[in-house]
Amino acid sequence: MLKRLVESQRGNLDLEQVVLSLTDVGTVGAQMNAEGVEIHALNMRSVFDAPSALLKLIRFIRYAKPDIVQTWMYHADFIGGLAARIAGSCAVVWGVRSTAIPQGVFSFTYWLIRLCALCSYVIPKRIICVSNSARAGHIKLRYSTNKMVVIVNGYDFSVFELHPNSRIKSRVELGFGDADVVIGVVGRFDPLKDFHNFVTAASRLAAERSDVKFLMVGRGNDWENAALAGWIEEAGLTAKFKLVGQQSDVPYYLSALDIFCLSSVNEAFPNVVVEAMAMGLPCVVTRAGDAADILGDEDFVVAVKNPVALAGALLRMCNLSSIERGKIGLTNVGRVRAEYGMEKIAGKYNEIYNEIARR
Repeated sequence: MLKRLVESQRGNLDLEQVVLSLTDVGTVGAQMNAEGVEIHALNMRSVFDAPSALLKLIRFIRYAKPDIVQTWMYHADFIGGLAARIAGSCAVVWGVRSTAIPQGVFSFTYWLIRLCALCSYVIPKRIICVSNSARAGHIKLRYSTNKMVVIVNGYDFSVFELHPNSRIKSRVELGFGDADVVIGVVGRFDPLKDFHNFVTAASRLAAERSDVKFLMVGRGNDWENAALAGWIEEAGLTAKFKLVGQQSDVPYYLSALDIFCLSSVNEAFPNVVVEAMAMGLPCVVTRAGDAADILGDEDFVVAVKNPVALAGALLRMCNLSSIERGKIGLTNVGRVRAEYGMEKIAGKYNEIYNEIARR
């Protein structure tokens, strides 16, 4: 999302952008650098490097004299915000990209977030939350409420127009037949994605319909993952599942689906739901983060950690005709294009920046 935001502002002559990474440049940073974005890496590898990173940031901010320092996630909020305050009078805008603290009380991140909650009253001018659920979750963590504003993720939907003929090719490649109803999930293998919930729901659904098949895309979603493979084998669904692991061209694999499923127990703003909707897919989602708000169809939203309800919603979707599912997919395309276009979202960031600059 940061990359998309920076790219969308390239034509804005009133805005000059420099990106600093606390760690290394990384894949996304290299892509941005190749496109002419100024990138600096502070090479912070652990908490013990934090003092050095802080000093580097202070020196850079004093040299560059930015009007606004926009930080993106918790460590950057604290270190970047503190550096900006020490370095001078530039305004600080924080970013909140999560709904709740996933780490336990014995983790450094847990206490860093608690410290950020205290600092939120004095360091940032604004706190941009990626979703309504993220805002609500951080209000509970006692972040400064009156500084918070919600700006959701934005998308370049032209990416999803590159696959008009991919469905046939991808289904042949994956071994799905014309009559198969293919249901898929996308995301890294992580407890928060609750893929055990998905596999359990799949086993109940397969008992009702013999034509369903399942596709899992994302880091760790492969047959070398003993836990995932064990769940599928125990359910007797090995022949019905395709596991393809991490892929760079997610829309290509989405094009193979008839139905997209989000099985998560926790999300902030689930990008993949917007991406699936942009591909014209009907979706069934759990009530995780802002997934229900994105979908806008309560008939296909179910409680988290409830495979019976998830299987029931998937069955209702499967029982619709392909024409009926196609109509839902067209509605989904129109909805996300109207709400989440990158130009619209970048404009909301600019409103925040301009408001702060005027002050």
